[in-house]
Amino acid sequence: MIKFSFEVPDVGSPWRDTWDRVYQLNPVTISEMDLCYKFFGASVELVVDDVEIISNEGHVTLVDLALSLCHALSRLSSGEDAGIGFTENAEVIRLRREADLVIITSSKDQWQVSVKQEELTGAFTDFLRRIHACLTVNFPGLADNPTIQRFSPE
Repeated sequence: MIKFSFEVPDVGSPWRDTWDRVYQLNPVTISEMDLCYKFFGASVELVVDDVEIISNEGHVTLVDLALSLCHALSRLSSGEDAGIGFTENAEVIRLRREADLVIITSSKDQWQVSVKQEELTGAFTDFLRRIHACLTVNFPGLADNPTIQRFSPE
């Protein structure tokens, strides 16, 4: 079983500022670098078969994570191994293909878990849809931003 979720920071949280500052900008013209490093910090959790892959105790920038997930999905669908990196820390989540399974390991922790590739790619795709929907509902102009369009569900 896979649980992949995120939470927008509450009003008053310093991380909420990474969302609220976007209201002062033209969302269409925000650069990829700014979207990846300055905006949309969120608490993210990824749990596979009771193994915590990404802890919801910290924050990651959603667009940076989304782009990393897109790259991982592309590699996995091409039959290659992949990784998910984080701007906020040096950890890399490694995704190694073995037949119809993906073996997931961490560069910093000693756990290992395997999951059917179809289940993992489905969870990644659903997560990307939820991020895209959240961002474009709250900031409609982002739907026309080229970086956000890279993980558009259409």
